[in-house]
Amino acid sequence: MYDIAIIGAGVIGCNIARELSKYDLNICVIEKNSDIAEGTTKANSAIIHGGFDAKEGTLKAKLNVIGNKMFDELSLKLDFPFIRNGSLVLCFDEKDIKGLFELKKRGENNGVQGLEILDRDKILEMEPNVSSKVVAALYVKNSGIVCPYEMTIALAENAYENGAEFIFNWDVVDIIKNEDGFIIKSEDASIKSKIVINAAGVNGDFINNLVSENKLNIIPRKGEYCLFDKYAGKMFSKTIFQLPTKMGKGVLVTPTVDGNLIIGPNALDVESKEDIKTTVEGLNEVLDKARISIDKVPMRQVITSFAGLRAHSLKDDFIIGESKDVKNLINVAAIESPGLSSSPAIAKMVEEIIVKKLSIKKKKILIPLEKEYLNLEI
Repeated sequence: MYDIAIIGAGVIGCNIARELSKYDLNICVIEKNSDIAEGTTKANSAIIHGGFDAKEGTLKAKLNVIGNKMFDELSLKLDFPFIRNGSLVLCFDEKDIKGLFELKKRGENNGVQGLEILDRDKILEMEPNVSSKVVAALYVKNSGIVCPYEMTIALAENAYENGAEFIFNWDVVDIIKNEDGFIIKSEDASIKSKIVINAAGVNGDFINNLVSENKLNIIPRKGEYCLFDKYAGKMFSKTIFQLPTKMGKGVLVTPTVDGNLIIGPNALDVESKEDIKTTVEGLNEVLDKARISIDKVPMRQVITSFAGLRAHSLKDDFIIGESKDVKNLINVAAIESPGLSSSPAIAKMVEEIIVKKLSIKKKKILIPLEKEYLNLEI
């Protein structure tokens, strides 16, 4: 029997596995796919949010700010690419500038430091390729970009080196709660564990609802992206947002840690939790919205498109904690944006929950992840 079974080997599950592998615990990570980072983790904007956007008092706001501060040390320890490139939230109408000040105030109330309102001249000096219609922007110095799947690989490697076991191609079909803990079933096998941590992404409601009467409803929200080559990546150094309006949040334009450029995403609630197909309509929407931020979209440099799903909840906040009616079921659900940015802090929060529940000690010897970064670029 395992002490802890973590369901889901995305950036959340692997962050949690790494933190808990520091303790004398028998841990397994169960993943339905053939490798880690096969879900939302590999198909997102790859940005580390500054923390100005989330509503005050929410877990999103609290954990975004804490998690953001953890990336410098974490990337150095685990040797994954991370750059604090900063971001700009653009405004295109004088009457909307008050919205920038509202975002600035919200960010400051959330604990974000160094926020600054810039005028048109300063913006164009920083980023000459943004739209000539820009009138002002919120400058967020602490924003960053990262490679989510390389980060997750590093987290998983470190967790594995410290004793966590990874079980792939293992699709959970049922969970039975008994006096000893849980029996987690696939089609042809079962695993026993004292504690279950539900980090199953868009399938987090399915896992919870197998054993809990307090039902969750996770809505798969699809976002489509266009990826451009490295020539286009030179156009911008910062992540470019649009000031949210009644028409929505718009799309972002951002360089990647590999030197490419990403534009996206749109937001479409879909029925299937396997629907990651791009559509002509969706990609046209993304490109049309991008033209608000930049005068010229470098269409000849598009090299591919992709889509990912976010685990959206109508509660509009992360759901983290022990189930009210199922002891030792720890839900880490509805982790949508800024989930990647918050992921190290989410893992620390789960660690605190587990430490309070169990009488455990940290291992005397921990194996750090010391490796030379392998550049696979050809």
